[in-house]
Amino acid sequence: MSSHGKTWWGQHFLAALEEQMDAGRLQRGRSYAGPSRILRFEIGAKGLVSATVRGNVNPYFGVTKEPRYEVAFQLKPIPAKARKTLIAELGSRADLVSRLLMNEMPDGIDAAFAASGFTLLPHSEKDFQRADCSCPDWANPCKHIAGVYYRLADRLDQDPLLLLELRGLARTQLRTELARTPLGQALAPLMNADEQAPPEPVASLYPPLLARTGPSANTEAVAARAFWQAPVPLPEDEAQPADAASVPAMLIKKGGDFPPFWDRSQSFIAVMEAFYQRVKTKNKQRL
Repeated sequence: MSSHGKTWWGQHFLAALEEQMDAGRLQRGRSYAGPSRILRFEIGAKGLVSATVRGNVNPYFGVTKEPRYEVAFQLKPIPAKARKTLIAELGSRADLVSRLLMNEMPDGIDAAFAASGFTLLPHSEKDFQRADCSCPDWANPCKHIAGVYYRLADRLDQDPLLLLELRGLARTQLRTELARTPLGQALAPLMNADEQAPPEPVASLYPPLLARTGPSANTEAVAARAFWQAPVPLPEDEAQPADAASVPAMLIKKGGDFPPFWDRSQSFIAVMEAFYQRVKTKNKQRL
């Protein structure tokens, strides 16, 4: 089992390659994807993928010196005149717009491309503007191109929006155009507000620990033991309904009511049940 294509878009990218190659060359291509084989790997500004691949010495075929092969391939970009249709299709779905505005690859984006009459993933040689290798193999894609293809799948696992750039859609330009659509105009301010919202201050239930100064350095405002063991019960939560169901806290109960670190002046299980109930109530208020 190949370790390449750990994400769904990486797997779909490799599945498109498998549609174009025979199994033998595909198997050999996997062995050419590692750093010991690909000596150079670059992605140009226009989506041109280029690499230098180390070949094999084979005296039987007269190859007595280790060869270096130059690989280059490039996907066909989406035509500029068709981009408006594609942006309108992407911008008509909130699930696609929201994920793309957050620099994430949505699950249904390939179907949206297909609905516009284009393909995001390459399914045949017609999707390539260029696919070259300096090796003598007559097949295209050869095993060296396949190795670089696998390396590109690894990059797509880490940066899925790179696939859009390979199709000629720069991510910054795509975000700008999607933000101009009706859905983008509604969603973009909300996302920017979330990114710029300052953190809300949370009042502590315990007094702060004061720094020790002067001759009274050995006397602290709050004893560490009292701070961590919380001898004072949590204040009542006014927002909690009177008939709220109790929280089981089964994991806590399995450990016993008075663990070694807990002060025996109050029930540890009771404190944790109150804490769990507060978390449950607060989460309901947020939803």
